[in-house]
Amino acid sequence: MEFARRLLLIPAAWLLAAAGAAAADLPAARSPGCATRCGDIDVPYPFGLDPQCAINDGFLLNCSTVGRATKLFHGTLEVIRFSVPEGKAWLKTLMSSQCYDQATGNMSYSNAWLNISNLPYVLSADDNKVIVLGCRSLAYMLSDTVCFSLRPNLLFDFFKFFSRLVYMHLDIYDSCTSATHMHQYIIGCLSTCDEPLRNGSSCSSGNAGCCQADLPRGVQYYQSFFNDLYNTSEIWNKTPCNYVTVMESAAFNFSTTYLTSTVFYDTDDSRTPVVMEWGITKDTCQQAGINKTAYACVSDHSDCVDNDAGYRCRCTKGFEGNPYIVGGCSDINECLDNATYPCAGICENIPGSFTCACPRGKSMVNGICVKNQRSTWMAAVVGASVGLVALVIGITCAYLIRERRKLHRIKRRYFRQHGGLLLFEEMKSQQGVAFKIFSEEELKQATNNFDTQQVLGHGGQGTVYKGILKSGIEIAVKRCMTIDEQQKKEFGKEMLILSQINHKNIVKLLGCCLEVEVPMLVYEFIPNGTLSELIHRNHSGHISLDTRLRIAYESAEALAYLHTCASPPILHGDVKSTNILLDGDYTAKVSDFGASILAPNDKSQFVTVVQGTCGYLDPEYMQTYELTDKSDVYSFGVVLLELLTRKKAFNLEGPEHERSLSMRFLYAMKENGLEDILDFQIKNIENIEYLEEIADLARQCLEMSGMNRPSMKEVADKLGRLRKIMQHPWAHENPEELDRLLGEPSTVNSTGTTGNFSIAKKAAMGLESGR
Repeated sequence: MEFARRLLLIPAAWLLAAAGAAAADLPAARSPGCATRCGDIDVPYPFGLDPQCAINDGFLLNCSTVGRATKLFHGTLEVIRFSVPEGKAWLKTLMSSQCYDQATGNMSYSNAWLNISNLPYVLSADDNKVIVLGCRSLAYMLSDTVCFSLRPNLLFDFFKFFSRLVYMHLDIYDSCTSATHMHQYIIGCLSTCDEPLRNGSSCSSGNAGCCQADLPRGVQYYQSFFNDLYNTSEIWNKTPCNYVTVMESAAFNFSTTYLTSTVFYDTDDSRTPVVMEWGITKDTCQQAGINKTAYACVSDHSDCVDNDAGYRCRCTKGFEGNPYIVGGCSDINECLDNATYPCAGICENIPGSFTCACPRGKSMVNGICVKNQRSTWMAAVVGASVGLVALVIGITCAYLIRERRKLHRIKRRYFRQHGGLLLFEEMKSQQGVAFKIFSEEELKQATNNFDTQQVLGHGGQGTVYKGILKSGIEIAVKRCMTIDEQQKKEFGKEMLILSQINHKNIVKLLGCCLEVEVPMLVYEFIPNGTLSELIHRNHSGHISLDTRLRIAYESAEALAYLHTCASPPILHGDVKSTNILLDGDYTAKVSDFGASILAPNDKSQFVTVVQGTCGYLDPEYMQTYELTDKSDVYSFGVVLLELLTRKKAFNLEGPEHERSLSMRFLYAMKENGLEDILDFQIKNIENIEYLEEIADLARQCLEMSGMNRPSMKEVADKLGRLRKIMQHPWAHENPEELDRLLGEPSTVNSTGTTGNFSIAKKAAMGLESGR
């Protein structure tokens, strides 16, 4: 029943009946001789006890004697008091009860209702609450049923049923003809005694003998109901009755006697106080102001206020009185009320406000007039204060300058350590070098201070950020984590050598930053991500064999260029699918020279710590620590397998014998089960011969001994010849064309026709290892 412990507010769109005729013109003021009191209660205008004394018929009251007491009534409701400044009236309304009848053994009900649609009131949503009392009580308030025409007994039966279906959406339409649209609400809550009962306890939880719910705005009608499934038939000897009422929340103070007796119901003849807001008419201030003769705010220094009942009048700030009477708003003399308007000095009243000043020789300090103290030591104090401030500013500036110089020295030291001076000399000697030394501040601005939103990827050696230079050029900044101490001095020179690499399938190194502890590298930005993302992230996306072969060929060409054409030769050292980027046309671009080294000239230059990525590492390199060009060939062979299978190089989540893709592939080749691991998208009868050729090339790259592997140049040539055959399939039938494509004689069968392109005819493709 958790739902019942919360406010139940279920709107239902019903049509409102046609509105009544427009109100008559309003009198400008109360007629002379009108009574202004009824017993002990003041009757302020616009209310009146006679027709000529009220602003209109809706504000006509009745002063009657009941028993020995004189009481004020508005219709049938007893009035307690009025407040013209707030635009509110306090009246008494009936409450509803649900009690156990010991005589009949049944529950007896007294369901109260209220209809003030003919009066200028609405229930104040700010001051009133729906309050339910009882240890087992679920009660509702149905409000504003202007257009609901069910008979009372049918209406009650309907809501008995509806209370069991409190989450059902209610859409009921009656035969109303008005175009005006109103809402209807059912409001209620569940009250239990699950918590200990205490006098004065809050009703917010609903578990301590009472619960409360907020009222919607603009309510003029309500009728109360109890859910008969929640009653006191089993607990009547302790709590005989349940109650529900709408009343002023400030006037309610819970007492345990409200549950154990009928004192709450009997105290004021089953009535509770309720706060109502009044409106002169249902018009808004803007609408009411159009008709100046009927406009009720007639006093100077008054204005209009919109509320839930329509519009009302009030005196402006600094004035008090009755805005409905000509001259009714008078200035407040704030100087006579020091408690509300405190002034420790000389108070002077002005229309709508007041001023508070100190006499000559005194000044206001924290609202108090204190004597001005001018002594000889004042100048000394002021001088000392100024001097102290100047000293603090001077020390701060000196500290900041010192720290700035210290930072500058640190940057210069890093710059020299990383070979920055040598790099400058090399750049001067080589004119036209398109290589730039960036400052740390430039790269911070380009990457938004290395914001995590700019991260393109993470690697074992650092993080890559996307950046935009002031010129608008997009760059990729690699922020390395560590650098070998032996490489520091030659770092700048090596970067200059790498920057001179100019190949369409190699990411261009634009520059570096040397004034940080670990240098940062700046590359051109490649927009379409990595080869790994292309083949592993979306397995449903189709990648043709031609596209895969092209990417493999372009990557092999780039690595062959590094090995054979660069001077000195460059070993990549970390060839993998995540280091092969794809540009806007999905052209392969080999990247990440963070692990690259220049080819060593002697044994002393070989690395002493294994670098690379698990799944791609050359087993021979792992044993000897000697990084060679054949180490890149091995890693490239693993990339070929990824293109053929769309499987990751190393999968920790798979079975132990399937974690390494290279081991799984070699086992499949040995058992003649190549087709079992090929990607289904490219595995068909047209492609099978090409796939076998690529697979055989990958097997050669994965030889355990580097001596038995082909060079990257040979791998690139073989992939290039294979691409030519795929792009010219008719060459199979033309020996001369095949010779031209392959650059060597083709195989010819006994009948003089060109043999089919297959592993059995490697002579035609020139796919032998050449060793």
